[in-house]
Amino acid sequence: MDPVIITGAGPVGLTLALALARQEVPCVVLDEGPGKDEPRPARTAVLREDAVALVERLTGTPLTGLGTRWAGWRSMRRKQVMREVGFGDADPAPLHIAQHELTGVLRRALAREPLVKVAVDSRLDGIEQETSGVTAHTRGPAGTWWRGSYLVGCDGPRSTVRKLQDIRFPGRTAVERYAVAALRTELPWADEALLHRMPPWRTTGPSGGEIVGRPLPDGVWRLDWLLPPGKDLVTPELLVNRVRETLTGWAGGSTPAYELLDTGVHTVHHRLARRWRVGRVLLAGDAAHVLGALGTQGLEEGLLDADNLAWKLALAWHSGPREALLDSYQAERRAAIAARLRAADQLLPLLRGGGGLRSYVPGAVRGNDALLADGHLGRGTLGTPGTYAASPLAPESLAGEVSVGTPPGAPVTDVRVTAEDGTFVPLRDRLGRGALLVVLIAPGTGVWDRKHWVTAGIMPRLAAAVTALPHRAELLVAESYPGAAAHTVLLVRPDGHLVTALNGVRPADLYAAAESALGGAKAAVASEAEEGAGATAGSR
Repeated sequence: MDPVIITGAGPVGLTLALALARQEVPCVVLDEGPGKDEPRPARTAVLREDAVALVERLTGTPLTGLGTRWAGWRSMRRKQVMREVGFGDADPAPLHIAQHELTGVLRRALAREPLVKVAVDSRLDGIEQETSGVTAHTRGPAGTWWRGSYLVGCDGPRSTVRKLQDIRFPGRTAVERYAVAALRTELPWADEALLHRMPPWRTTGPSGGEIVGRPLPDGVWRLDWLLPPGKDLVTPELLVNRVRETLTGWAGGSTPAYELLDTGVHTVHHRLARRWRVGRVLLAGDAAHVLGALGTQGLEEGLLDADNLAWKLALAWHSGPREALLDSYQAERRAAIAARLRAADQLLPLLRGGGGLRSYVPGAVRGNDALLADGHLGRGTLGTPGTYAASPLAPESLAGEVSVGTPPGAPVTDVRVTAEDGTFVPLRDRLGRGALLVVLIAPGTGVWDRKHWVTAGIMPRLAAAVTALPHRAELLVAESYPGAAAHTVLLVRPDGHLVTALNGVRPADLYAAAESALGGAKAAVASEAEEGAGATAGSR
């Protein structure tokens, strides 16, 4: 079968290519550039734990040394500290990383991957598709035709793929603008990110001014200044004045030494493609959506697009077209992005406007700062990542379904599990392999070798039920899971989202949930599932 064609060699396109290769799907990445990225320390991304784990799992490279995990977060208003947040094992800090560092890790991993070909200096200018595949044409020194099974446009906000498919991209332009600088200096808050509103040395601009500081490795900081509405030119002189003014204000009177490394203007747009799929052509990342009025979370959402799409596309590639499964990519991811855009569009005017927030948040000033901080930290109304509770893949009501600490459709908690080979691993390590995960909660199993309990109690019946599922699945065992009682059985998708939790071994319910999660019917014939599980158990 023909490879999957991916247009765009940014972090989203490279992540998707790696994720597909890990599931034995060959890919061609069309890179319109020379195959390497210019270092831009002022162009960064803030990644939460799930996104960090995804990239580390695919590349085998720890990201912590390439970025900085904040020691804490503080929100300030004038000279007053409004809020301080500490991070720990139960609440890991976000990772702040330069985008060229992230792309470099992905490129190095792809260079070792035999199933992926990266075609440099290849700019897409034509797409033809039929029921059996897609043909793409590129221009450049090696302009040619490429034949693929599917094509995914990861080619940014000006996506050629989206335009060639005549997909509308409505939204708002220039929601906010920031002047940005990356500089090496020493600030009073070592390794702490901060949001400073209405600094005492500024009296103009939205809310009297707003500055965000985020640390990077080697004493480098990214500073963002919220600019007044309008299209006033941001000159080098203006940026240097902002840098000196801010550093002097934070240092208490004298400007500390600094080295200016990179500057830019970050303009925030809010747009959402009407469709994310046209037959065998799909969109991901900035080609499908642009957002990020707070922080730099737009890239993270693109990585989540790749994670959601990869296992569905791999299943369709290996097993034949699965229309409902591929359609669920748009239904799930577009709904999640739309919810974040709606929240930003509703709350940002109030946050920037000041007094109007009093009718929405008790304790207006503190509520204002809390909402903004949560947006930057990936929490609360403005920052929490979306769940897939209303997914078309969600199973219908199951008799044995129970509630746990993770609602259906949300990412599962990363607990320690015992794998089928007897090793103890984080649950996240078993994701992205194309298999469903079935997790039994069995207190006490962590202190015994697997061989002592794998044939005891309910394990044989559960193993038989897992073997009878309509798709490859891996049986894991965890000593505990938040909110789950002993003998609870969790069904987890390959991208780490919970399908359902069942109270004990229920082969029919497990089968029905698995079939639904794969885009099939939402209910299975109970007697067939029970008979299949029983026959398998008898053969053992």
